[in-house]
Amino acid sequence: MITLLGIGHVFDIGRATRDAILSRRPKVVALELDPARYAALVQRAPRSRGFGVLHLVAGIEARVAAEYGVQVGDEMLAAARAANEVGAEVALVDVDSRDVLVRMWRSMSWGEKTRLVVSLVRGMFAGREQVETELARYHQDERSVIDEFARALPTAKRILIDERDAHMAARLADLHRTRGDVVAVVGDGHIHGLRDRLAAESVEVVRLRDLRSPPSGPNASASVSVRL
Repeated sequence: MITLLGIGHVFDIGRATRDAILSRRPKVVALELDPARYAALVQRAPRSRGFGVLHLVAGIEARVAAEYGVQVGDEMLAAARAANEVGAEVALVDVDSRDVLVRMWRSMSWGEKTRLVVSLVRGMFAGREQVETELARYHQDERSVIDEFARALPTAKRILIDERDAHMAARLADLHRTRGDVVAVVGDGHIHGLRDRLAAESVEVVRLRDLRSPPSGPNASASVSVRL
């Protein structure tokens, strides 16, 4: 079984992510990270200053995460700790993020670059209320939101989502066949593409909205609190 956990890097879902892994006790916990990003998370290395696309995205994520009372990537660290608790292998299944962003930027037209920068600048001023509004729109009609993104930024859609989906799906299928059950912790925006590419495998899906919802039942705790 491959279980796809759809996460968001700025939300308070570390506990829910850990619980999902502990309840399944997989052989492998696969993270949507490359070695450099994983090392930076583990070390909580300070982010360097700059004005490139990567720095803008990092700054937006850090500010929004702070509004939710977490640090960017807390859910990934919770997943890695949960893997250690159940004796699972941690596999880093994403491509190098810096190479992806450099290649994307070089491949984009000037019009796409302008639209991307404008979008990122607007994101610098987005608060928690706007994040929740956009997330609700995404949950209501995921396909429409992704299609809208593809029309505005086709190169970004191809390189940031489609190509990475293909790479991660191949890695997950190989891990499943050679190691056994896998829980993959990936951005919720990758779920649709991964599920399609893993049609030949046994797949379970847990979406971001499920991880953010308080558990139901007599033992539920009231305190249980898309990035591409």
